[in-house]
Amino acid sequence: MTPQFHPRLVNGPFDDPALYVDFLHERRALLFDLGDIRALSPRKILRVSHIFVSHAHIDHFIGFGQVLRLCLGREKRLHLFGPPGFIARVEHSLASFTWNLVESFPTDFTVAATELHPDGTARSAEFPCRSGFRREGERTGRLAGGIVLDEDTFRIRVAFLDHKTVSLAFSLEEKDHVNIMKNRLLELGLPTGPWLADLKRAILRGEDDAKPFRVWWAEAMGMVERHFTLGELRAQILTVVPGQRIAYVTDAAFTPENAARIVDLGRGADYLFIEAVFPDAERARAAERYHLTARQAGLLARQAGAARVIPFHFSPRYQGMEEVLLREVEA
Repeated sequence: MTPQFHPRLVNGPFDDPALYVDFLHERRALLFDLGDIRALSPRKILRVSHIFVSHAHIDHFIGFGQVLRLCLGREKRLHLFGPPGFIARVEHSLASFTWNLVESFPTDFTVAATELHPDGTARSAEFPCRSGFRREGERTGRLAGGIVLDEDTFRIRVAFLDHKTVSLAFSLEEKDHVNIMKNRLLELGLPTGPWLADLKRAILRGEDDAKPFRVWWAEAMGMVERHFTLGELRAQILTVVPGQRIAYVTDAAFTPENAARIVDLGRGADYLFIEAVFPDAERARAAERYHLTARQAGLLARQAGAARVIPFHFSPRYQGMEEVLLREVEA
């Protein structure tokens, strides 16, 4: 099965948290946390449509300025999600700059910020560039089943954790995975390309097999088209299997409530990215700082039945001890 989502940590385990998830065959990506993201190329940052911020400590939100600088002057709508008080933090960040010339921009980059509350409330506001990023369009909604974002092919779910402030953990859940059989594509003389993303969305929406579907691609002599029904393509080139699940957990105390929420969020995850800030010999310090130890991270990953665990957010005071922390997680 070719994965739809390709996750990777932007930085090393001792550096700022940020998880970049690229989409296969789509010019799109997601970011979980927004620490120092200088390791990402501008091209990769501009692919990002949604950013999910665990909390607004500086090592999780300092990268907002870089994203803002790259997107300014582009026709783009960027969605940010964060914990209670997040809208005001976005607003204050934007208000720290002077925007006296933006009304003449030919494009209108807009920041859409949503703050998520443990009681299920979701409050949103928009900040359009051409109005000087003034707050507008405020509204309030409710989260259904902890689902923050629900699209044709995937959903994002949130868990509320205690870090002596609200810290958000997230899971990216592919609803189902449409597996394309490349040997069948070759037999039909069809190339890969953006049309496959359209096909997958149509299949996952449950559209009728009799519906016509256009396959298109560019060649030197111009655009080429072939026409099928969805049912023909379903039978000839694809299978539908259970989808990927990626969980992201950081900055949380090892409490019974947090542990239960982390295990539930990460249950059966293909990838569990989880902080492992301290070695277990320092669990008293970890408790004081509302963080997990490496052993605690490993225990939670095992209880969740995660297929792969990727620890990160190691305390810089343990530079040179990376193998110790990794061994504790794996043990």
